[in-house]
Amino acid sequence: MKVLVIGGGGREHALAWALRKSPQVTEVICAPGNGGITQLARCIPVDSGNLHEMVNIVAIEQPALTVIGPELPLSVGLVDELTRRGYRVFGPTQDAAQLETSKAFAKEFMQRNDIPTAAYALCTSLNEVRGELPRFSVPVVVKASGLAAGKGVVICNTHLEAEETAAEMLSGALLGTPETEVVLEEFLTGEELSFFALCDGTHAVEIASAQDHKRVGEGDTGPNTGGMGAYSTDGIATPAMRQWLLRNIAQKVVDGMRSEGDPFKGILFCGIMMTPRGPMVLEFNTRFGDPETEAILLRLETDIVDLFNASIDGTANHLTIRMRPGASVCVIAASGGYPGKYSSGKAITGLPTNANQAEDVVVFHSGTAIRDGQLVTSGGRVLAVSTVAPDLQTALNKAYAELAKISFEGMQFRRDIGHRALSQERP
Repeated sequence: MKVLVIGGGGREHALAWALRKSPQVTEVICAPGNGGITQLARCIPVDSGNLHEMVNIVAIEQPALTVIGPELPLSVGLVDELTRRGYRVFGPTQDAAQLETSKAFAKEFMQRNDIPTAAYALCTSLNEVRGELPRFSVPVVVKASGLAAGKGVVICNTHLEAEETAAEMLSGALLGTPETEVVLEEFLTGEELSFFALCDGTHAVEIASAQDHKRVGEGDTGPNTGGMGAYSTDGIATPAMRQWLLRNIAQKVVDGMRSEGDPFKGILFCGIMMTPRGPMVLEFNTRFGDPETEAILLRLETDIVDLFNASIDGTANHLTIRMRPGASVCVIAASGGYPGKYSSGKAITGLPTNANQAEDVVVFHSGTAIRDGQLVTSGGRVLAVSTVAPDLQTALNKAYAELAKISFEGMQFRRDIGHRALSQERP
């Protein structure tokens, strides 16, 4: 079967890599793809926010299955339009994707459906922000309600800072486009956990858990990014906790969306804070996370096509999802200056070829391009060096050994991915 992957980052490279391993897949196409994905798939230029362009590619290529990687195509209704035209497509509808595309919708949905989350206030004006802020102790979290590429969450240490941040979001000064609504939220403390479930409109089935590293600097310092690395291990959550998260969060989401007339199909990414009061939802994503996917898919032993088909056909409850024991990690190599201003077009050297690729090490491309025959940087997050091993320390050693071979001007990466788990393992 021919499969089309929509997107062009590290997540989509990992999806294409997993699809190529499936005996059911004869060809993978990616739109738009990137410099690394060209090694696995035929890449077709497309604006992933342009519904007409994406639908046109599907009509021309006639894939047996279309898999949507990023959130933007979901937000413009690609699943709805492809489904209306009779194509098989993996991902939620535009309305169901509001769990991610509107933080305001997600917070109100959780309140309606008794899903644990932080106290919050929704504000559409600066006057509302000023009126609500006294309810919150500091630090207070200010979130853009709409899509912000992982950069729409600011932790503010004073009410004045929160007011100024909200003003910048509402005016467009912070994110480039004005927000119509911002969310003020109680600051939660604890360990973060990313919990992934496969959903088919009726059932939620656990895939795996991981932990992302959002801050750009080591020791979890500096501004938030789209993610500087992630790890996934057998022991990241106990079996009892995973069942609790599945029953009390993921399945409640599926039940609630179905009862409200918007059945949720696809991947539900639950961003959880393990607080002293119990697990609480920070956010939902309605697609595979990035960079968690680059780690998790290295552990996935079940044919990924079976996951996609079960979601589309409503048979996820009959699927057994098998994960490789041990640990996997992903370490992001980013451009200098990221998540602020950075330069692109820097030549990349030291990448492994297929002939000398180390065992259980895969370098996924997040922001690369081919220019004049040379692989160059084309984004903030450039490479996702991913490894799998029997234990976390071995996986990390492999990843950092691979990173030591790679170079581009301004390259930065965190050297402490997995530090929380490692500190817990030490006596």
